[in-house]
Amino acid sequence: MASTAHFSEEEMAELQEAFSKVDISGDGFIDANELTEALKAANFPLPGYKARELIQNLTTTGNGRISFDEFISIFQNLKSDDVAKSFRKQINKKEGICAIGGTSEQSSAGTQHSYSEEEKYAFVNWINKALEKDPDCKHVVPMNPETDDLFQAVGDGIVLCKMINFSVPDTIDERTINKKKLTPFTIQENLNLALNSASAIGCHVVNIGAEDLKEGKPYLVLGLLWQVIKIGLFADIEISRNEALIALLREGESLEDLMKLSPEDLLLRWANYHLENAGCNKVNNFSSDIKQPDFYNIIKDSRAYYHLLNQVAPKGDEEGIPAITIDMSGLREKDDVQRAECMLQQAERLGCRQFVTATDVVRGNPKLNLAFIANLFNKYPALHKPENQDIDWSSIEGETREERTFRNWMNSLGVNPRVNHLYSDLSDALVIFQLYEKIKVPVDWNRVNKPPYPKLGGNMKKLENCNYAVELGKNQAKFSLVGIAGQDLNEGNRTLTLALIWQLMRRYTLNILEDIGGGEKVNDEIIVSWVNETLTAAGKDSTISSFKDSKISTSMPVLDLIDAIQPGSIKYDLLKTEDLNDEEKLNNAKYAISMARKIGARVYALPEDLVEVKPKMVMTVFACLMGKGMKKV
Repeated sequence: MASTAHFSEEEMAELQEAFSKVDISGDGFIDANELTEALKAANFPLPGYKARELIQNLTTTGNGRISFDEFISIFQNLKSDDVAKSFRKQINKKEGICAIGGTSEQSSAGTQHSYSEEEKYAFVNWINKALEKDPDCKHVVPMNPETDDLFQAVGDGIVLCKMINFSVPDTIDERTINKKKLTPFTIQENLNLALNSASAIGCHVVNIGAEDLKEGKPYLVLGLLWQVIKIGLFADIEISRNEALIALLREGESLEDLMKLSPEDLLLRWANYHLENAGCNKVNNFSSDIKQPDFYNIIKDSRAYYHLLNQVAPKGDEEGIPAITIDMSGLREKDDVQRAECMLQQAERLGCRQFVTATDVVRGNPKLNLAFIANLFNKYPALHKPENQDIDWSSIEGETREERTFRNWMNSLGVNPRVNHLYSDLSDALVIFQLYEKIKVPVDWNRVNKPPYPKLGGNMKKLENCNYAVELGKNQAKFSLVGIAGQDLNEGNRTLTLALIWQLMRRYTLNILEDIGGGEKVNDEIIVSWVNETLTAAGKDSTISSFKDSKISTSMPVLDLIDAIQPGSIKYDLLKTEDLNDEEKLNNAKYAISMARKIGARVYALPEDLVEVKPKMVMTVFACLMGKGMKKV
């Protein structure tokens, strides 16, 4: 692994984010000719001559591709290059990037954090549209995208909570959001609720605190908002939610192959599907690199978007949906920016102009173009579920609640690549190794095979990783892995893979408790005893005998424990406490989960887990509350 001694944890996170912006495929590598784009994303743009010189002299170990470790080494060397530094201010101004001094306690002195004016503009417009009719946001919406309204607007937590619910409905119980007569304490509660709920839906919020949001630190606010917005945009880009995506299946490809594709890959395939039908060239990716002629000519000059809009626009052949004709005359515009503006005027007729300006299209902003095309897909997929195809429809299984909880937990810890499909994305064990490090199990990375894997024998490399992952679990973590082999992880055996993941999540949760308790070992019995002692000390009638106790289905033990930890926080008049039906139990559970997050407990379980008394998830709820309660002692 590359030396990271010169970088703080926060700087490493920012460099990882910059690298990931260019590593669209998520395979851990970028092409050499994409290096300058990654450096620009890391607030280190180079002048043209310097970039060409760097690439010409570059030697890599990955067939012309650069790993994250190599990127870090290059970045370290360039930091001392005065020629590159002298161009920073000039290029930032030209590209619409603002740089501000780092103020986080974790930042190194003199660290600069950049943020994109274009992204601020796009996100403000998206939020204004999403919350325009919300009475609770009238004090800040609509925001002016030309000013810094956004960074002040997020300071009370209400907008963030609302946007989380806009992306993943019902994540936050509206009853738990403080909306009136706000004080520093109630604002802190809102921000806790927002951050812990963002984590629960899979956002990486490790380096973001309530104080950062109160202060409106632009790069952190935009980073968090992008994660929330992207999760919402990608929510329905999966086959179990949209079976018409099977139309994208290629000859010789199995349904399982298609289901393993990430939302980004599915979007790219969707765009290419319609471009092929329009007789156009394919698009390689959503990043910007003028050395990819097809991308430069197809995306940056907006012609591909014109044809895509024309393909997906309603033709009036469906009942109740009027036809919308796309005016293609703008294709004759010679100026790229003018042509892009004409294209966006047509997108506006479809109600899909959001996220990009004409300049964003011409510059090829990867983040905003990705959001633009995802929004277009969500409104006008223009796909039809294939008929008369030999497809086993019963094999299309949606993600279970347990699987979603585990996947969101992993993503919230910042694993790379991001986990989209729980089993295929763990088939090389790279994510599992990162989770081992999170639970303080050392990994010998010299034994780990890293991508890109060879076409011949590549799966054997992945299998070797999986064998090592099981070995670590048995010998180092002391997990119970009876009957589990590396092959089970490699092949995506659901039951056995979940067995390992659960033990990783459980250990992670218990480690947090042990850290708070000065290293004292914690088990289920200790947690149950602490819960009952805390309830009794607070004068509550609730008790639990175990994490399988049927009383948990009412959520009253959880709610009483929250009120014991933070007296007066639970509004019992909003709840029904006796003779509950299923709907009333779920109503209590939604309130309980959101209140747990509001008082500062990072809970990943879902309300249904309490109602159905799922012991594993119930354990994590009480353990997280115990962690919060012990911090107050």
